[in-house]
Amino acid sequence: MPTSKSDLANLTLLGRQAQPSKKLEVFPNRHPGRRYTVTLSTAEFTCLCPATGQPDVASITIKYIPAKCILESKSLKLYLWSYRNEGVFHEHVINTICDDLLKVLDPHWIEVTGTFGVRGGIGITVVAAHARKSRQKIKR
Repeated sequence: MPTSKSDLANLTLLGRQAQPSKKLEVFPNRHPGRRYTVTLSTAEFTCLCPATGQPDVASITIKYIPAKCILESKSLKLYLWSYRNEGVFHEHVINTICDDLLKVLDPHWIEVTGTFGVRGGIGITVVAAHARKSRQKIKR
């Protein structure tokens, strides 16, 4: 099924110059009845240590099973870029990214992994995940 003009109707960042933004954009999932996994990854995520102001570098991997919509990748790039000058603990930023994606996607399942570079001799990997609760009625 080719992409239709209606798929692009609500996308305001794709194909345009843009700055860092917390705006995440989506387009319709044309295969909502199929359970398939979308994986997005980058090795270019940066934020700042909230105590020292030193940069923290991470690889971020996002895996999700879409429901009604799919994440537009340029908006994700700008969203991740928006953390470049923010002081935030690794655990908080990965959970915030997961929460923000949940709000716009409402996926069947999502997992966000942040693998942060070694600082002070310790590397940190944070995994935040969420799955929809079953909507089936329980027979009693």
